[in-house]
Amino acid sequence: MANRAAAPSTAANFINVNYEEEKEKIRRFIDKFAVETISDGMDVDEGAGETRFVYKELLNAIAERKLKKLEIELDDVEAVEGEDFVYNIIRNTKRYVTLFCEVIDSLLPPSVSQPKDDDDPWEVILFQRRQRDAQREDPKEETFPATLTRRYSVVFKPRSKAKALSVRDVKGEMVGQLATVRGMVTRVSNVKPQVEVLALSCDKCSNEIFQEVANLLSTLECCLVSHIAARNASKGRLYMQIRASKLVAFQEVKLQELTDQVPIGHIPRTMTVHLVGELTRTVTPGDTVYITGIFLPVPYTGFKALRAGLITDTYLEAHHVRQVKKSYAQMELTPEIEAQIEELRRDQNMYSSLSKSIAPEIYGHEDVKKALLLLLVGASTKETKDSMRIRGDINICLMGDPGVAKSQLLKQICKIAPRGVYTTGRGSSGVGLTAAVTRDPVTEEMVLEGGALVLADNGIACIDEFDKMDEDDRTAIHEVMEQQTISINKAGISTRLNARTSILAAANPQYGRYNVNRGVAENINLPAALLSRFDLLFLMLDTPSADQDERLAHHVTYVHMHGKHPQAETEADPVDAQVIRQYIARARQFAPRIPRDVGDYIVNAYVHLRSNADELDDFQYTCARTLLSVIRLSSALARLRFSDEVQIDDVEEALRLMDVSKASLLNRQGGKARDPSSVIYEMIRERFRDGNGNLYEEINYQAVRDLVIGRGYTEADLENCLGEYEHVLMRAARGTKLRWIRIDEESAL
Repeated sequence: MANRAAAPSTAANFINVNYEEEKEKIRRFIDKFAVETISDGMDVDEGAGETRFVYKELLNAIAERKLKKLEIELDDVEAVEGEDFVYNIIRNTKRYVTLFCEVIDSLLPPSVSQPKDDDDPWEVILFQRRQRDAQREDPKEETFPATLTRRYSVVFKPRSKAKALSVRDVKGEMVGQLATVRGMVTRVSNVKPQVEVLALSCDKCSNEIFQEVANLLSTLECCLVSHIAARNASKGRLYMQIRASKLVAFQEVKLQELTDQVPIGHIPRTMTVHLVGELTRTVTPGDTVYITGIFLPVPYTGFKALRAGLITDTYLEAHHVRQVKKSYAQMELTPEIEAQIEELRRDQNMYSSLSKSIAPEIYGHEDVKKALLLLLVGASTKETKDSMRIRGDINICLMGDPGVAKSQLLKQICKIAPRGVYTTGRGSSGVGLTAAVTRDPVTEEMVLEGGALVLADNGIACIDEFDKMDEDDRTAIHEVMEQQTISINKAGISTRLNARTSILAAANPQYGRYNVNRGVAENINLPAALLSRFDLLFLMLDTPSADQDERLAHHVTYVHMHGKHPQAETEADPVDAQVIRQYIARARQFAPRIPRDVGDYIVNAYVHLRSNADELDDFQYTCARTLLSVIRLSSALARLRFSDEVQIDDVEEALRLMDVSKASLLNRQGGKARDPSSVIYEMIRERFRDGNGNLYEEINYQAVRDLVIGRGYTEADLENCLGEYEHVLMRAARGTKLRWIRIDEESAL
């Protein structure tokens, strides 16, 4: 029986705790905890399901060397032994880990089978040492420590109702207790071996000593049991035996407070977290995580110990890690979400429903939101036979007047994307975006520390105030936007880092607002080499309009009054962000291919874009990258439909997005915007051509009507177009066909 004296006025008091009784509770919990499993087709009310003893099965897996980590869920413990026992575990976690290990050691069957040739070398050594222990003459002779022979680790999973704390809320009174901390991972060290048990042998008598290394202050023993050492009146020197020692994987992580946890006028605090065993490599920089572990002190060593005196550092010994936003590959579907995804897939307005669910509180910008949806989906990355890599990530730049909600759109995309990094142009340097060379505080080695673009690998990097960046810093992302790598040659380190990220940038014109009296190039003031790397560059200009301004004012006022966007009676509810993530995760599993007829159509469309150069070429120069942009956008649209083939409608929508990205500029310059009849006429001419680029002699009227309505125009606009262009396009076959009157002239246009 182990009693702990009561400490005055402390939160963690353990009075009259009988640890033998506690071990009996642990044994009872492992023996009794069971769950009912119901097979398919069986009624839940029948109560004839199969009973599974979960932890007994886990112990069998440990005995068979199939499992190395035993995770004890505190919710299960509470269901069997009550809340008081769980309270004791939370308040004295380190001790209860030892108690659980002792009970499990007594329940595990001993391994008597002789190891095979392909087994772990440690199994062979352990088998030989067990044989030696069984043959020892003196029963009091020291055997192996339990930590050395233990081939598993015990960790605790927090209760579902456990409250997550910020870094600054973890106080000194929580030392030795189980705590759950929420934050963002800012730095992850390399995985190193950490010694748990040292195997030492004496150079004079070959005596073996096994010593547990509990902390940094553990001291090595000397060989004093040898008769040779006693006779020579000298101590034998101990040498470490690597193969007989027990080493575990170790990784140090820096956890930083989130912005919503930092009080006014303070800076974010950080905490050191130690990951051991199978928990290593579970987090990467930039992840937002919940980490549950034991809050422990650790003394300073070396020169720091002289300066610190009695002051110690603290760290969190991790037991459980939970990602806030899992990557697309790690997402798990539930039946409810799968049903919603299937319903969305069958919906004819799926494209519009998903795009309108992106920041529904922001009024308008329907085409911008559609482009951002395609940015989230992306296209499949292709690799040629000679290992040339063609990126599939889409880059978008939002250039516009102040107050058009560019920054809010960027932050919403960061929230929806499983991995998103938000930064600003003025607050980021070239090193902060790419990588910096720093000194590792653990190993004192020079290491690379990734910047924002490296943290956003396989995600989205949102850069606000893109025009405020220095030119030298802006050139650092040129390689990232096309090659998706970062080449580093600093401090003797020559390497190439992956930055497979989509760039979403927001910028203002050079003069704050777009000046119609100056040219496009003067207003944008970004180099052509950078602009050509963006697949879409939207000009979001604030154009005065009485009707539009009134609708915008009503929308914004309603949002401030009710905390949500106004919704019409016939309008569907916006799709939840979690469902959007799951839908995109399913869409990203497809790799659409381009059929021959669609490929010919893309070629003709690109040639037409190149031949119709206008005054906007200095705004976004049409080059081979434009062709790749059309392919990427079309593939993203095919992915959105869960299709393995790109269709001509996908290419049409990609070309339409490129056109509407410049529409606000044409409207702002005055006199250059075309009426709906002209736009519909151009759509008919460009859409209905054969593989050689020639116009069809006859066109199906229903196909034309579907195309016009799909682009947002009405049937009345189509009738007005046919009336204005009746001298070149007429009705035929009782109104079911449209026939060109002068097809030769039209083909030559």
